[in-house]
Amino acid sequence: MTSHSDSQSYVFEPGPRPSLPVRGLSLRFPVHRIYCVGRNYAAHAIEMGHDPDREEPFFFQKNPDNLILDGSFPYPDKSEDVHFEIEMVVALHEGGKDISPDQALDHVYGYAVGLDMTRRDLQGQAKKAGRPWEIGKAFECSAPCSAIVPAAAIGHPAKGRVSLTVNGELRQDGDLSQLIWKVPEMIAYLSGLFTLQPGDLIFSGTPAGVGPVQRGERLHGVVAPVGELSVEVT
Repeated sequence: MTSHSDSQSYVFEPGPRPSLPVRGLSLRFPVHRIYCVGRNYAAHAIEMGHDPDREEPFFFQKNPDNLILDGSFPYPDKSEDVHFEIEMVVALHEGGKDISPDQALDHVYGYAVGLDMTRRDLQGQAKKAGRPWEIGKAFECSAPCSAIVPAAAIGHPAKGRVSLTVNGELRQDGDLSQLIWKVPEMIAYLSGLFTLQPGDLIFSGTPAGVGPVQRGERLHGVVAPVGELSVEVT
């Protein structure tokens, strides 16, 4: 990887680096990559038409600049079926390759609440054609996220309610204890495929109940004991 000093000249001015606030601190968490694990709750795997038996995890990516923090999700173009997926987000402050599960949590800085917004119709078309999912997953503003809560403040939650309401109506309801692949296992497996870096985020999967959103609706997600996230669809 080629690095450049702050005095390096560019063809055009680089944009700001994506980052997340840290609860209780004035410092921000710089984001490197966003990895998302698919079908990591058995009930969600079933509702998506897949076998819930424990299979090797698989991952897709969103882009760091897909993160949004202002509580507004603009309904995207080219889709008529956009779905919500509430998730706990894992934030790494240490990277590495071939990390062991026993050491994986040492790499975790903290946790956040995120939404993996999905253009489900476009994702479905990509699946049928055997194509990548980015068109359905990595579009602008597709990753609303809360501030990060340091693990030093809450530990490493292995259980806790994961829920989402739409206009006050409960739509998703699960528990972190239901994760098929636990956080240390996800980190270990992912580090065998990629060299993880400080600033990487991992969206850990969503419980059953995903569904469509409409303009004007308010989404409110909770991951206990991490925090909450409220988003209005505009």
